[in-house]
Amino acid sequence: MPAAKMTGDAFAALATRGVPYVGQLGCTVERFEHGRVDVRLPCRDLLLRPGGTICGPAMMALADITLYGVVLSMVGPVELAVTADFNIHFLRKPRPGDLIARGRCLKLGRSLVVGEVSIVPDRRADAPADPAATPPEPRPVAHVIATYALPPSAPTYDAPPSDALRPGHGTDGASGDRAT
Repeated sequence: MPAAKMTGDAFAALATRGVPYVGQLGCTVERFEHGRVDVRLPCRDLLLRPGGTICGPAMMALADITLYGVVLSMVGPVELAVTADFNIHFLRKPRPGDLIARGRCLKLGRSLVVGEVSIVPDRRADAPADPAATPPEPRPVAHVIATYALPPSAPTYDAPPSDALRPGHGTDGASGDRAT
């Protein structure tokens, strides 16, 4: 796996500087690898809604922050990468407690990045009484598929050199195997 294009600490600093609201949520980066990022949203009273659950807008922000991290882990500190599409499914009501967003890249293109985020309750909240036992993998409370748009100047992946195009499939539309 390639190395991340920036560190988790650099991402957190960029995200909170660029969007101060991110800092107000108190999110922390748990994992920051190329194309895979986990972010924790600590439970706070201001995020609770009637019925004793975490509010949907907080989960949406958590997913968007996480996917921004996924994108920047692959392309570096491109502040103008922006959400182009965001689709969330709330699967079940989370109990009050920290939430973990696990993000991953589905497709990195030249101008768009498609990613997926699964939001789960913190495993420690459901830990068994026996410290030697492994807690079960928590069931997701929300699932997100989203797309980020990259600005034209953003570095993406290593594109093949222009001379690596297959014969007859050049960018000018002419076929190299036809007699003229």
